[in-house]
Amino acid sequence: MLKDFDAVAIIAVSDTERARVFYTDVLGLDAPEDGPGGSLAFKTGGVTLLVYPSEFAGTNKANAVVFGVEGIEAIVAALQAKGAAFATYPAMGMTMDGPIHVSGEVKLVWVKDPDGNLIHLNQGMG
Repeated sequence: MLKDFDAVAIIAVSDTERARVFYTDVLGLDAPEDGPGGSLAFKTGGVTLLVYPSEFAGTNKANAVVFGVEGIEAIVAALQAKGAAFATYPAMGMTMDGPIHVSGEVKLVWVKDPDGNLIHLNQGMG
């Protein structure tokens, strides 16, 4: 039923201007289009990432959005240089290389936006 329709990833934030700075200056997304209700629509690959104001921002403790990436070490270094905060999960049993979780060719990272939303980066998971 829904397989032929595009999906949009959405993330709740408490302050859209602070989110605009984070998602453009720290994550490197292009300047967003203004959306309905004070939301911001970022284009990333073939997907739209919609960031919207909500009183429930940061209450989701799971991944908010996942990016499949290449060159994760360089991405992490650039994010660290911009002061990004990371979440780590040593109990997952993966080898840790700074904030990067490593298991063979698979490398995983979780970046926190200013509201604590988890932006998951993965390399090697296909």
